[in-house]
Amino acid sequence: MSAEVLTVAQAVEADRLAEDAGVPSLTLMDNAGGAVADCVVRRAPEVAVLVLCGPGNNGGDGFAAARHLKQRGYPVVVQSLVPQSLLKGDAARMARQWDGPIQSVSVELPFHHVLIVDALFGAGLSRPLDGLSAGAVRAVNARGLPVIAVDVPSGLHGDLGRPLDGAAGLCIRAIETVTFFRPKPGHLLMPGRSFCGCVSTADIGIPDSVLKSIAPKTFANGPQLWQSRFPLPVPDGHKYARGHAVVVSGPMHATGAARLAARGALRVGAGLVSVASPPDAAGVNAAHLTAIMVKLFEGAKGLSGLLADRRFNAVVIGPGCGRGTATQDLVAAVLASGAAVVLDADALTSFAGDPGLLFRQLHDRCVLTPHSGEFERIFPGLLASAATKLHAAREAARKAGCVVLLKGADTVVAAPSGEAAINANAPPYLATAGAGDVLSGMVAGLMAQGMRALDAANAAVWMHGEAAQNFGPGLIAEDIPDHLPAVLRGLF
Repeated sequence: MSAEVLTVAQAVEADRLAEDAGVPSLTLMDNAGGAVADCVVRRAPEVAVLVLCGPGNNGGDGFAAARHLKQRGYPVVVQSLVPQSLLKGDAARMARQWDGPIQSVSVELPFHHVLIVDALFGAGLSRPLDGLSAGAVRAVNARGLPVIAVDVPSGLHGDLGRPLDGAAGLCIRAIETVTFFRPKPGHLLMPGRSFCGCVSTADIGIPDSVLKSIAPKTFANGPQLWQSRFPLPVPDGHKYARGHAVVVSGPMHATGAARLAARGALRVGAGLVSVASPPDAAGVNAAHLTAIMVKLFEGAKGLSGLLADRRFNAVVIGPGCGRGTATQDLVAAVLASGAAVVLDADALTSFAGDPGLLFRQLHDRCVLTPHSGEFERIFPGLLASAATKLHAAREAARKAGCVVLLKGADTVVAAPSGEAAINANAPPYLATAGAGDVLSGMVAGLMAQGMRALDAANAAVWMHGEAAQNFGPGLIAEDIPDHLPAVLRGLF
């Protein structure tokens, strides 16, 4: 998948700029239909196909796909939501190039077809499905046949990533969605991603040069976004050159989260990792750690003294620390140290009563890693009022003045500049205690090696998801660091 993600308006602009560059719109449509046909061939050779066409350009893509499939020997039936006489522009021209009959869309689908191409409505749809289109979508979903969606599944908002009728959820459920040039936010954000199935992005002839004019700020997270800046070891390197990450431990009864974060930092490549431990927790931490060191501190003053050693260049604080003013004071000590900082869990919720107190201390080498509940406590009302999770994370990063990593099945990483990435590789197995602690350690481990905050957050999120995917069902947090070496081998 290409890194850039375009809004619906930006995708329309890309089409226009391609035409200005000499690529006819009809050629783009024909190429789109060919890409859909390629997907059908790959998915289901030699099956009967029903192509459902809408009244606009998405329907035109469907007519083109039908023609390409028929030319390849597929038995194809085309149904249109409107009479051919009402079609306009390129869609009308594509319908005329189809040399078979055009039936009317019916809620009574033909029974002899085993695959459906959904070309009813694309990302430009701005109102909920109704009437015959709603009935057709219900019939398709009820039949349970595999569906290839063109651009987006009919009924899905291309920018918001949710059905246009809201909670009712009337939308095609596809096994694969073929989109064009670049994906849209709706392909990546939940629940849209679950309606899309596998998303493939086809090259239909739009030159990449149009991106310079569009200047997108949203990206699909993946190695193409940060791999060139990943801190690889060098032949003459040594551990001290790869940074020293510190994870602040909670009291004796809550030490596991810090150790999970520390192991994540070490596995991702930090040269040295230490757990900064209150005296009462030193014994239990030391008993569980080997390559990871234990450093003692008492209170905020003691933590400041420890971090005065500038070799400690990245710090994680929050997991297992407990909520309250004592943690606020520890956070202040960490933020004043000059190190790169990852704030998670209790380091965030301790400021629920006064988020501004936290924001005034943050700097551009900080990463906040809240899940939705923690996000609500420090950015109250923002997630509910924002158009999408993407918008919420962007606004939060602007308010905080640092990178915000809003966790979930569709984790969003946003920077104050407005640059943001949506992650789509997290499996459901990551919904397990401690997984977020490992992630916070991974972010710090990468920043300890000199990676900028935004890149470190994006790389950690993707690698975290890949490690979980590779392990599969039964995953617990302790498994994630041990599967990072395989992910690193795959990258490099």
